[in-house]
Amino acid sequence: MLALTGISVRYGDRRVLHDVDVTVVRGELLTVLGANGSGKSTLLRAAAGLVPTESGTVTVAGRPRGRLDVAMVFQQIHLVRRRSVLDNVCCGALGRLSLRRSMLPALFPREVREEAMACLDRVGLADRAHDRAGSLSGGQQQRVAIARALCQRAGVVLADEPVSALDPAAAEQVMALLAELAHTEGLAVLAVLHQPALAARHADRLVGLRAGHVVLDGAPDQPVDDLYRERVAA
Repeated sequence: MLALTGISVRYGDRRVLHDVDVTVVRGELLTVLGANGSGKSTLLRAAAGLVPTESGTVTVAGRPRGRLDVAMVFQQIHLVRRRSVLDNVCCGALGRLSLRRSMLPALFPREVREEAMACLDRVGLADRAHDRAGSLSGGQQQRVAIARALCQRAGVVLADEPVSALDPAAAEQVMALLAELAHTEGLAVLAVLHQPALAARHADRLVGLRAGHVVLDGAPDQPVDDLYRERVAA
């Protein structure tokens, strides 16, 4: 479980998050919605430890978040385009490899390559393992990034606008994959999205932010567009 408790973040004189509480349990896909400037990406970065917090705590399974507890999936996919798909997924294991082996892809141990292949199979791309990452479509590249996150063995996956650069069909596939992985692998998945209807189709729970405050937290069991306009986009 990922728990953000009383999180406040300030950039200079402006407070971006105000005592925010958000919890994501194992087996759950939670999506965070909000207009530009609402603080949703800052919340995700605070969860990952990428921005300093003014106050509050971030815990994973009841203990302070560790360096390897969370895996990130970014809007900008950050694959090494000239390297193979398999090598990119193996990079998810860098945090548990020696410095020597982490510097040269050719030195990835066999067990890491086998695990990376299993992760690629999990996202439906085992047949593209030896292709250059740059030869894949945007949706396929994002699935490779998710496989890399799986290879990290983190219990929490944080996805920062993972479908904003994808066409609608690829966006649906990526969100369906994140939901499936949460449900079948027991991951706690927190995803920032701009599209309320897409979030409603795939998320178990929605959190809406406005001006750094949580204004919506619940299951998407009523017309989400109406809720979004009323509470989040108002």
